Amino acid sequence: MPEARVRYDEIVDALTSWHPEVRASRIFGMPCLKRSGRVIAGFTRGAMVFKLTNPDDHARALALSGAHLFDPSSRGEHFRQWVVVPPAHADEWDALAYTAFIQDHSIPPSDVP
Repeated sequence: MPEARVRYDEIVDALTSWHPEVRASRIFGMPCLKRSGRVIAGFTRGAMVFKLTNPDDHARALALSGAHLFDPSSRGEHFRQWVVVPPAHADEWDALAYTAFIQDHSIPPSDVP
């Protein structure tokens, strides 16, 4: 199993062990983490993706080299609150996963891409 997937699985194990409202799941074939039924993070194409509703946290994640908005269809239809963070920044994944976990996921995306 590639190292990035192992790292993702470790994060899943930690969050699901520590927080009973978090569970591992899948959405459209993508492994993901859900908190109280809402997707907060996932693993796609060797990278981790995080739903970050706080604009400051979102901007910090997006500023990482190689990070970009999540476009699951690859057709330019970005999910504005979602940031893909490449495995080069796997050392940031723990903090970003916890940040995604504590945020309010009922906040709709702003008009700013």
